[in-house]
Amino acid sequence: MRLQTLSSTQSAPAPPLEVAVKRSDPIYNAHGYLTKVPVPAIVPFIEAFTDPGETVLDVYAGSGMTGVAALICDRNAELRDISVLAKHIGTNYVNLVDAGQLHEAARAAVTAAKDHVGDVYAVACENCSEQAELIRTTWSKVFACPSCTAPINYYRALESANWQKRKLACASCGEDLEARRARWVTDEAVVDTIDCRCTGTQREQAPSEPLDPPNLAGLDWPDVPIGEERQMFQANALGKYGLASTARFFSDRNLGALAALRDAIGAVADDAIRNKLMFAFTAILARASKRYQWSRARPLNAANQNYYIAPVFFEWNVFDLFLRKVTAIARSDEFISRERRRRGASEDAKVNYKVGSAETLDLPDASIDYVFTDPPFGSNIFYSDMNLFQEAWLGRFTDHAREAVVDRSGARTGRRSAERYEELITDSLRECYRVLKPGRWLSLVFSNSSGEMWALVQRAIHTAGFQLEHVSLLDKGQRSVKGLASGFENTVTYDLILSMRKTATASEIAIATPADGFFENSLNAVLSDGADSPSHVYLGVIRAYLERRLNLGEVDMAHVAQALSDRGYRVDAATGLFVESRQDAFAQEALFQRAP
Repeated sequence: MRLQTLSSTQSAPAPPLEVAVKRSDPIYNAHGYLTKVPVPAIVPFIEAFTDPGETVLDVYAGSGMTGVAALICDRNAELRDISVLAKHIGTNYVNLVDAGQLHEAARAAVTAAKDHVGDVYAVACENCSEQAELIRTTWSKVFACPSCTAPINYYRALESANWQKRKLACASCGEDLEARRARWVTDEAVVDTIDCRCTGTQREQAPSEPLDPPNLAGLDWPDVPIGEERQMFQANALGKYGLASTARFFSDRNLGALAALRDAIGAVADDAIRNKLMFAFTAILARASKRYQWSRARPLNAANQNYYIAPVFFEWNVFDLFLRKVTAIARSDEFISRERRRRGASEDAKVNYKVGSAETLDLPDASIDYVFTDPPFGSNIFYSDMNLFQEAWLGRFTDHAREAVVDRSGARTGRRSAERYEELITDSLRECYRVLKPGRWLSLVFSNSSGEMWALVQRAIHTAGFQLEHVSLLDKGQRSVKGLASGFENTVTYDLILSMRKTATASEIAIATPADGFFENSLNAVLSDGADSPSHVYLGVIRAYLERRLNLGEVDMAHVAQALSDRGYRVDAATGLFVESRQDAFAQEALFQRAP
């Protein structure tokens, strides 16, 4: 849709009601981070609420996408986050370097690393017996049969079952295999994928040892404990699989290659180039680990929201991953530079990223023109737990006790409670209110499947003194695997962007109790507007409540999903969208009126 933009000097900025973007631009692909908001989704809001040369603040800056968007739009940016990894990523996104120098330094670093650890991805080709390059090795978990205790190689069992999981069975006794209920024994290499001059394409062969065994002498790599107090330790059953520290997620070969490569990067003299190469290094760590999931059709990549290692996983060539990532990062730099040139941006715009807490900002009163921020969504994701994977290699760590999240279970429940989360969000909004200039705006990205969490944010906005005036729907263009399963899980695959204004005095409009029938009327109105999925309907209902300042405490995703199911709605498991025939039938009936 075309966005109507207004100068910040006008009284009524008009952000878009809906924003649909894809997670495929060169910026987004340069470095992974949890729940990134794509730059194209932020730009329209910066343009609507600010003028060139003004300053944008993000108090939960994460990977720094707000800073990139501000730089593209010729605005300054102040970024704050408690995460060490986030600052590393966000700072290097706007550390624009010469592509030629970057590629030259990357190749030199790989050469230096190979000189130390050896050419550990050189293998013999079964077809021609000459030296080939290993692209990746496919590994399989081996389980003990629950019935006869015989070892079961998961990949081989799946192969014997004609790649149908429901037919997995023990070759010794015929007992059905359910991996999550079986005892893990070890991992075994099953397939090598190589690149050899004797064939024009990559080919598969039996796994083999490298021609040049790794020389690990003098190499050091981090092995940081992932303690039982970490939420991800509990959620991903790390103790069951012997994964209680970061080094356990890598093969010995890849640990040696990564350690040698990090040492080579550290020897680069130019600060900007060295930092950019380290940016590429942290970007490949998840893929270089056992977290990269195998699929018969194609690799599934590494899930960045958990520590899950699939029953079949990949060991990728670290040097190949690194050089390809450097190419992707150079594309990101060029994309940012090109966008700045296209918009006539000046060289004066600056992005300042500091590690700091959102509830105690180091900024003067009334010094900021606009705030765009994306706080953690309650108990959805534990950033510091996942960031530990990269921070181990950086040698600097986030204080996870300060994180604005809600613990799901375990020893810290009560310390990082919903009450503490509400206090942190409220205090951070108060700080934003303090540093914003009078009459200026804040846009808050949020999503959750719990009405209680929405009500918490609703109260924080009200308590901080903001006047909520615009609610926009953000579609990032990619649904989660869980969200695709049926569409009726407790999963929300869209976000809302809540835009609010700093008023002269705190709002006196209280949060009201919805009238009888408001939920049903809102649901019907959203459906009649053409909502195409349970998530879309849910957030449409949330928006109706927010716009009328009605209490959201009981408006859960599960409540909406049940109401849709009762109406006969079904969801296509492949897309997560409603089955088209039911939507058409609803449109033709036209029985419902829009919510008041």
